[in-house]
Amino acid sequence: MALEKLLNDYRKALSRLEISYEKARNSKGTEDYEFFRDSAIQRFEFSVEVMWKLIKKFLEVKHGIVCRSPKGCIREFFSVGLISQEETVQLFRMIDDRNRTSHTYHEEVAEEIFSNLSSHIELMRKILKIISKA
Repeated sequence: MALEKLLNDYRKALSRLEISYEKARNSKGTEDYEFFRDSAIQRFEFSVEVMWKLIKKFLEVKHGIVCRSPKGCIREFFSVGLISQEETVQLFRMIDDRNRTSHTYHEEVAEEIFSNLSSHIELMRKILKIISKA
């Protein structure tokens, strides 16, 4: 898949995640909250999937680096100096949260992942800016 296509897919996924997240936040305390929260978590899941594949393609095209796994690609992204060590650790946590999304039938897991979305979205925006400007 071409880098530009992945970049556009990521922009759309991130935008939809932001909308879902805001709807969930705004519905907190209502009967619709769980529906919107779960929707935001689902959007997060596939936004992370597109993000790591974008990082993978970006590293391949712009730096000649081949990586095969989400965390491996994040390590390489850090190694070329595009993100800080702290951001790298946060991206690893993001991947871990994505991997736990299949367990959101447990209320505690769903709430924990949802509570992390704000900081995850902020870092996802930064990743978008880094790759867009390169």
